[in-house]
Amino acid sequence: MKKVGIVGAMLALVIASWCGCSREPGPASVKAERVIVVAPKGLVHQFWLTVKAGAEQAAKEESARVVWKGPAKETDVAGQVAILEDMISRGVDAIVMAACDSRALVPTIARAIEKGIPVVTIDSGVDSDLPVTFVATDNIAGANAAADALAELIGHKGEVGLIPFIPGAATSDMRERGFKEQIAKYPEIELVQTLYCQSDAARGMAVTEDMLTSTPDLAGIFAANEPGAMGCVRALESRGVAGRVKLVAFDAADAEIDALERGTIQALIVQNPFKMGYLGVKSAMRAIRGEPVEKRIDTGVSVVTMDNFNDPEIQRILYPLRPSVDRKKDASLG
Repeated sequence: MKKVGIVGAMLALVIASWCGCSREPGPASVKAERVIVVAPKGLVHQFWLTVKAGAEQAAKEESARVVWKGPAKETDVAGQVAILEDMISRGVDAIVMAACDSRALVPTIARAIEKGIPVVTIDSGVDSDLPVTFVATDNIAGANAAADALAELIGHKGEVGLIPFIPGAATSDMRERGFKEQIAKYPEIELVQTLYCQSDAARGMAVTEDMLTSTPDLAGIFAANEPGAMGCVRALESRGVAGRVKLVAFDAADAEIDALERGTIQALIVQNPFKMGYLGVKSAMRAIRGEPVEKRIDTGVSVVTMDNFNDPEIQRILYPLRPSVDRKKDASLG
């Protein structure tokens, strides 16, 4: 009888276990943590680190997990494709990405969507309607503002240069287009050179040197991203023409802000990378839940000069990761 009792009890446990495994998953068994890949174009510039902070803040609020993985260089299109293909094969829940190339990434995005993985693009989009949404600055409007700021700084006349970064990268192309369209509205301003920095500060310095050599009376330059701007700063300062040659730059890395404060840069066209990362992940989570998402989300742009530098709202945009305190007082404490 004991044997029969033991066998019966074991059989009951097996049946109960089998029944439990075969039940349809209820609300309690829904996957608790979603894995979202955030794939920037690069990893080293402060802009991308701020994107990462925004993405992680949103993931924390959504009880999700961010996998932060991108190529070492913004020119490494094949590297970004390989990263995303690997993440698709692993079955992640969503992808948030800034495309290194507007065309080359489209087939990879199509494969993700075929696997049921929603894709959100941020900062740099693709030539396709496949992504759920595009979360970014209006780069054409930002470059228009850069042209207006530079025109004002040089008295609406003179020769100017343009430093975009990578031909074929949507962000670079839009900033180049926006600047050229707007600067052409000033009849006494001539755009004499457009040279690419390849998102490399050393290259940015070299092309600025070329501009200064070929156009000794150059009145101003628009540098369309952080590495181009910092290369330009080095060249202007080493040549002793900082302040005479006016510089308008995109982004607001600490080094760019320092250059603004010492007068080498006269105006910054400032995006909101924290907001890009934050709304990118939030949009991905909405897509996972089947909720509606706007097809285009504009994260805004501000023109920052020393005239408005200390405005509280400008300080929040410049220092999204710092407590809301007076910067000068805070610096004096350290």
